[in-house]
Amino acid sequence: MPQTSKASEEATQAVHETVAKLQQMGFAAMPWMGTEYAERMADLGSEVLDFLAERVHEDVQFQHKLLHCRDMTELHRLQAEFIQRMINRYTEETGKMVELSSRAWLMPFQKL
Repeated sequence: MPQTSKASEEATQAVHETVAKLQQMGFAAMPWMGTEYAERMADLGSEVLDFLAERVHEDVQFQHKLLHCRDMTELHRLQAEFIQRMINRYTEETGKMVELSSRAWLMPFQKL
């Protein structure tokens, strides 16, 4: 079995020490990543999933109404109502997402 040189061992040790220091610096630079941050990120994810589930439900209801539509006037009315409702919902949801994102990303830095 070949014996490693002293220079090789010193280089390996230096790499290990550097990696260890970088890891410590990385974790020390982000003290806000704790339980509070995880909860805020979970709230954000939950909001997205709730919104998507609601959207699927509304889309199915809309398709059901279209299938039972009797004339073009009713079709146009249904489409216009649906589009307006979606504009309102996406506008509302954007506000919620901005608020939740701000809590998740900005508030932890205020503690630093």
